[in-house]
Amino acid sequence: TAFVPALVNSGLPNEKFVFEGFLPHKKGRQSRLKVLSEEARTMVLYESTHRLLKTLKQLGEYLGSDRRVSVSRELTKIHEETVRGTIDELIAYYDNHPSKGEIVIVIEGKR
Repeated sequence: TAFVPALVNSGLPNEKFVFEGFLPHKKGRQSRLKVLSEEARTMVLYESTHRLLKTLKQLGEYLGSDRRVSVSRELTKIHEETVRGTIDELIAYYDNHPSKGEIVIVIEGKR
């Protein structure tokens, strides 16, 4: 379960969380994002490097661009990286720093 270190590294509340796995690619994606926008627990998602920016932009659209988020990649490997901030801050970061490897996104629950 690679998401546990990402959850701990995120700095977000981790006593209650929901693991979503991968979001649907097309059918059902928007309705899933609407449901997640109301989720109060910390959320954990998997994402591919190719879809990271698109997913962050959609999260900002549905959850609000000021929602706190953490993106971890290559956990337990030599190039491990965790980037934290608001959704907008991470969009700006990954616009200039393309990512590689396995991605785990941890999202703050609705306040």
